Amino acid sequence: MPAPQNPFKTALAKGEMQFGCWVGLGDPFPAEMMGQAGFDWLVIDGEHGPNDLRSITAQLQAIEGTGSHPVVRLPVSETYMLKQMLDAGAQTVLIPMVESADQARQLVRDVTFPPHGDRGVGFALGRASKFNTITDYGTTADAEVCLLVQVENRRGIAALDDILQVEGVHGVFIGPADLAADMGHMGNADHPEVQTAIMDAIARIRAAGKAPGILSMQDKMTNDAIAAGAQFVAVGADVLLLGNAARALAKKWQATKG
Repeated sequence: MPAPQNPFKTALAKGEMQFGCWVGLGDPFPAEMMGQAGFDWLVIDGEHGPNDLRSITAQLQAIEGTGSHPVVRLPVSETYMLKQMLDAGAQTVLIPMVESADQARQLVRDVTFPPHGDRGVGFALGRASKFNTITDYGTTADAEVCLLVQVENRRGIAALDDILQVEGVHGVFIGPADLAADMGHMGNADHPEVQTAIMDAIARIRAAGKAPGILSMQDKMTNDAIAAGAQFVAVGADVLLLGNAARALAKKWQATKG
């Protein structure tokens, strides 16, 4: 029996648009709710969310079977973290702050079993192989792993063409907030200079045969990114959805006080 098919990776390979949302609350209960909301994919955020291996594993379990595909964002590009997340059952990983082709090549090795990579062969102990009940996991898992790298500063943009030549990188995600800050426009990803850099990068990624991705919570940027070629687009975040709705509700009723 082979490793389960990665529907997100399959959709990207077919050129299909995938809409997603950020999951940053760090708990399986809201993660399951978000999974049932109808998004194609959800980012379990280990970089800025209050997450660790155990909480991410619990959210992978909660999202399984909901119809949304979980994408795990690690805090940094560490080999041991990737090994753990893959054994925990993540099939798609998103790695922040990728700045060179050498870094991208190492990430490919990190998510690939020997003899072509460095991933440890301990899947019998993990849920990725359904605790060693997927008999052909070791020989079929590589094909179902999807590696997404984040390019989100000037060094990454400068190295983008080299990163795009790395076989085994399936998608490149542009981080607008970090890129804007690095370009001297903290909090202003709408700045024309930043927008030009973002849209140019998306077009270059798509032209190279990789899937371009972005997080955008403004319709104009979202539509511009799609027009430029973006293929996996996160359009919201659970923390902001809850916070904005709660503040609006409180404001509405507080305003009725005399």
